[in-house]
Amino acid sequence: MSQNLTLGFDMSDPEPIRFLDEAGNYAPSDTAVEYADELDAATLDDFTEWYSDMVATRAFDTECTHLQRQGQLALWVPSVGQEGCQVGLAHAAAPQDHIFPAYREHAIARIRGVDLAELALLFRGFSHGGWDVTDPANGNFHLYTLVLGAQAPHATGYALGQVLNAKRDALAAGGSAPMTLDPGEAAESTGEATMVFYGDGTSSQGDANESLIFAASYQTPQVFVVQNNQWAISVPVTRQSRTPLYRRALGFGIRAVQIDGNDPLAAFAVGRRFMRLAREGGGPSYIEALTYRIGAHTTSDDPTRYRENEELESWRDRDPIERMEVFLRSKGVEDEFFTQVAEIADREAKRIRDEILTAPAPAADSMFANVYSAEHPRIEEQRAWLERYEASFEEGA
Repeated sequence: MSQNLTLGFDMSDPEPIRFLDEAGNYAPSDTAVEYADELDAATLDDFTEWYSDMVATRAFDTECTHLQRQGQLALWVPSVGQEGCQVGLAHAAAPQDHIFPAYREHAIARIRGVDLAELALLFRGFSHGGWDVTDPANGNFHLYTLVLGAQAPHATGYALGQVLNAKRDALAAGGSAPMTLDPGEAAESTGEATMVFYGDGTSSQGDANESLIFAASYQTPQVFVVQNNQWAISVPVTRQSRTPLYRRALGFGIRAVQIDGNDPLAAFAVGRRFMRLAREGGGPSYIEALTYRIGAHTTSDDPTRYRENEELESWRDRDPIERMEVFLRSKGVEDEFFTQVAEIADREAKRIRDEILTAPAPAADSMFANVYSAEHPRIEEQRAWLERYEASFEEGA
């Protein structure tokens, strides 16, 4: 949703890229035409898989919200309403690509292979990382980042490394390109790319904007995805930016578009195009996905204090799962499929709940592991203090 403000120049914006209208009918916007060929790579089986991913993620998400309310999780970050762009973009990435999330990308974690029970244990306080990012089974999906915007320079640095790896491989094959990174040089074909996610609130953080500078200067193989869910906790996006967010990236010299973030087809098509360009040396891109968080920012937030119910209901009518169901039914998918998907999602959510509740608590001493690569006197001092503190309870028993 663009803001048309009178600033002395033309602020008109094209319609966001979409293939499904708000009801779920296949009705591509004029802006979607140039990306339509990307959907040729997706079959009906793919579409049904995307739908299953969304339903399973929402069931898991709902279960974790209940667990937090029951005191079993310290905090939970809901993603209800944002599953559409996450599913489309996750399937647009290739296996060799790396993905840096914020803290709400549950659908992407699931699709890339992360066990959602491990993800939830992070919010239970039983894990300091959640999953092993070096394990191929976790699909090059990096750890959640609760520090707003920190993942943007992490991702950009990783993308710079992908460029250096490509240069090294070229040298090993007999090339002569120097092993240096120079601002303004032509982008390198890397064969892999990086995708980073953050929200509209984070777009105002210095880390996010500094990353755009580096990405543009060094032409990193990277796609920035801003899930504009309209609210940075209690601050609306219209207060943060007098222009649509994708225009900011254009100012850094990065190709940028705005998509309907509740349309998985649009997310897949644009994401697939931009990630391929990144791998082939086309430099960075930026996607502003217009979506909405149906629930709270986190379970410590009360959105009824700052949002109008009419706004919430208008976005409920654009629910990505319901839109995808309408689209699948138009393709001939019948009731049995939807019933089965719901049952499987419910079983998976209950399995994860049981794993969360029966997981053994980690030893308190584990918090000191891997802080430094070698033993450190400060860490040893803190470990000794904890041992004395715990022993004091035994002495007083």
